[in-house]
Amino acid sequence: MVTALVLLKVERKKVNEVAETLAGMDGITEVYSVAGRYDLAAVVRVKDNENLADIVTRHLLGVDGITQSETLIAFRVHSKHDLDSMFSIGLEK
Repeated sequence: MVTALVLLKVERKKVNEVAETLAGMDGITEVYSVAGRYDLAAVVRVKDNENLADIVTRHLLGVDGITQSETLIAFRVHSKHDLDSMFSIGLEK
């Protein structure tokens, strides 16, 4: 499984609309509105890098209102919770 955090700058009046659109996309498990340099942070969890590339370059960046993005690929999770098994429920292996 590949996990990525996609940080997004969005046109001011479209933040909620963009967040709702992203939250409905396959592979995007969470969308957070955040304070700071970025407006939204989307968590992408997919089977492989090909699916990640497809979501980021074809689907996510095609959403009207997104002006800039930065994608961070996660290498390892450091948590007291077993997040990998929790988020893999229902995914094909």
